Amino acid sequence: MTNSEGRITLDLNAPAPAFKLTDIFDREIDLTDYKGKKVLIAFFRHAGCPFCNTRVHNLLKHHEALKAKRMEMIFFFESKKELLLSSNFHKTISPIPLIADPDKVWYDAYGVENSGIKSAKSHFTSFFQKVFEAKKKGLPIHWMSGNESIKTIPAEFLMDERGIIRKVHYANGLRDRMAIDEIVQFANG
Repeated sequence: MTNSEGRITLDLNAPAPAFKLTDIFDREIDLTDYKGKKVLIAFFRHAGCPFCNTRVHNLLKHHEALKAKRMEMIFFFESKKELLLSSNFHKTISPIPLIADPDKVWYDAYGVENSGIKSAKSHFTSFFQKVFEAKKKGLPIHWMSGNESIKTIPAEFLMDERGIIRKVHYANGLRDRMAIDEIVQFANG
């Protein structure tokens, strides 16, 4: 589907764009191997983003409970593999696949938005709060490098056991994410 800004976005009840990629831990991640399981596919900003690292930290708390319900998670970052591997925090994300997509090929395939306005608004209204929260949790915070963009707006997708997208959440800002309760409810359903 094409939205009002002309950006390709994913439709509900359509197959998830299939990928076969290598994650930062050198494991082959083939989305078709996840048939029979539910999956949260999450697209984050750069490795030093306090909004994204706080979200990952919160999702990690639910990993084992979701896995017990046959639900997996796959995370994408727009950072290079080497940058992600230089972070102790990002190395601890394993066994969850963490895919580096600095060229944003899969960001485009999933319709992840770039918006300077949404990013600026989020930074203006809540950046310092989020930095404080991330620092308190010992999460990495640093400026962007390489092709990382301040304009990237996160997105999350819930895929069912047949590879069909059942929930799409294109964020309206850097703090806007799918509710954890909604993810748990999807895993339970």
